[in-house]
Amino acid sequence: MHLIVTRPRAESKRLARHLQSLGHQVLIEPMLTIQPLAAASLDLDDAAALLLTSANGVKALARRTERRELPVLAVGAATAAAAREAGFTDVTEGAGDVLALAALVRRRFAPTDGVLVHVAGSAVAGDLAGDLAPEGYQVRRAVLYSAETVARLSAACRAALTAGQIEGVLFFSARSAATFVKLLLRDELGEVCRDIALYGLSAAVGEAAAVVPWRQRNIAALPSEDDLLALL
Repeated sequence: MHLIVTRPRAESKRLARHLQSLGHQVLIEPMLTIQPLAAASLDLDDAAALLLTSANGVKALARRTERRELPVLAVGAATAAAAREAGFTDVTEGAGDVLALAALVRRRFAPTDGVLVHVAGSAVAGDLAGDLAPEGYQVRRAVLYSAETVARLSAACRAALTAGQIEGVLFFSARSAATFVKLLLRDELGEVCRDIALYGLSAAVGEAAAVVPWRQRNIAALPSEDDLLALL
């Protein structure tokens, strides 16, 4: 299939290589641009554990500290793999979304164990601190990078869509899906989706993209990259 991948560029390049090895054609069209925040505050002195909800958070954290001994609770497989690659030695993998990560926190830690530092970007999905606070957990968010939406679709993307070359679009976040649809509609390209299948990581992705008429909306059984790719 000829697919569009909408993840930030670094993740899209890795995923594109894998998809190409499976015989797919891939157009990389990131909906978010990632930039580290050099002046951001990071205090780990009282941290009992690190909560990591993206590979971008892992990269930003690894640039800011040499500490690798703190326990890491990662939202899913890709984030856990990034943490291990960055040298973190105590990594536990969650089931793929923020609710599952909160459940993992409850299994691994008591509220009295100390502060949980959530390394995040300028925009986050879900409310990890809000889920855990009623039970007495202390969650401190460290915003170490910005994730800004792009202003328009690339010329290559518009041309491929107009020519009817695209068969599927992969979305890993509701924010990326909503941005893609917004830019489609701005360029009056919403109708091209009648011949294109959506492949989404979660039901929230499908809802965010529902304002255009996709040929199919396929949602992963579990919020993981492997489950999403199994739909192809």
